[in-house]
Amino acid sequence: QVQPVESGGGVVQAGGSLRLSCAASGSIFDINGQGWYRQAPGKQRELVAYITSTGNTMYANSVKGRFTISRENAKNTVYLQMNSLKPEDTAVYYCVVNVPYDSNNSKDFWGQGTQVTVSS
Repeated sequence: QVQPVESGGGVVQAGGSLRLSCAASGSIFDINGQGWYRQAPGKQRELVAYITSTGNTMYANSVKGRFTISRENAKNTVYLQMNSLKPEDTAVYYCVVNVPYDSNNSKDFWGQGTQVTVSS
C-alpha cells in the first residue's frame, strides 16, 4: 500500500506564502505522477497542480503564475509552493499519487488533507 502524508498547511495573511509537502510512504517502485487537489466548503474538489514522471506540469488557471509544483524523486516527495495567496485559496488541500501495478494499469492513492486558511 502507498500512503501519502501532507504537511505544511496553516493560516496566512493575503499576499503571503506557504509550502505544502507530500511524502509517500510504503513500497514504491515507480510513480506515474503526483498532484494537488483542493476542496473549499460547499465546493467540489478541483485539480490545482499536477506533475508527471517526465517532469511536465499542469496548473489550474486560478493558480497559474502563483503556485509551483515540484518533486524530489529520491524521497517520493512532492511540493506545492504557494505565493501571493488570496482568501479564495482557502481550502483543504489533498495530495494524490498515481502508481502503476502493471504496464497498462495504475491506482490513485490519496492523502488525508491539510487545511490552508488565507485571511483578508
